[in-house]
Amino acid sequence: MNKKIKKINASILIIGNEILSGRTQDKNIAFISEWLNSKCGITVNEVRIVPDIEKIIVENILLLSKKTNYVFTTGGIGPTHDDITAKSIAKAFRVKYEYNKEAYTILESYYGKKKFNDGRKKMAKMPRGAKLIYNPSSAAPGFKIRNVLSLPGVPSILRSMIDNCKRYLTSGKKVHSQTINLYTVESNISKQLGLIQKKYKNFVDIGSYPFFRLGKIGVAIVTRSTSLLKLKNVKKELFNLIKLKKIEILKL
Repeated sequence: MNKKIKKINASILIIGNEILSGRTQDKNIAFISEWLNSKCGITVNEVRIVPDIEKIIVENILLLSKKTNYVFTTGGIGPTHDDITAKSIAKAFRVKYEYNKEAYTILESYYGKKKFNDGRKKMAKMPRGAKLIYNPSSAAPGFKIRNVLSLPGVPSILRSMIDNCKRYLTSGKKVHSQTINLYTVESNISKQLGLIQKKYKNFVDIGSYPFFRLGKIGVAIVTRSTSLLKLKNVKKELFNLIKLKKIEILKL
């Protein structure tokens, strides 16, 4: 990966009618987000789910590629008629949609010439100038063009490929995270949390997330920052608040 700089962000575009219909449950958003944050220091700013409709894919690719440093797409790069992601991205960037010679060679070698049918050949078509994201599971590569990285929708295959995206990314500073689980309600600490967040607004993100566990209502306080020192300072203030309010800490 290239030299680290402070703030790098990404968006995720999930493409597929099967996700919107509820037939398939998405498992890629959390995985990609966690990988980008923990392995690359890249923050995910936005996630969208869109159908297999060319016009909508094109619109979202153009918008997200301008808004964020990177766009990760999943789905729509398989062999069937409704796999139109690669063609749509080519249209968005006004480049030719064609066979990638290296991808074609990889797939022909994997399947053998006799079994290399038109559907499988389709997986070698992508925008002109695209670079490959290699696939150690099922051969069919993803691709990267400009700041868009396209991956398959099958979670197990995507996970096997994700590290091959690193060569195309500029990493940001690693984001550190700490969590404190409390037996309390959000309204009991919301005012004080707001004051602490205001104090550290340019350095630390503070989130509060309610939960119900062992018959009790609780709140998970999650702090995130590129600065371990700032996290430490916030943690001290949180423990002062916990002590003042006499709140029980849940130890996991």
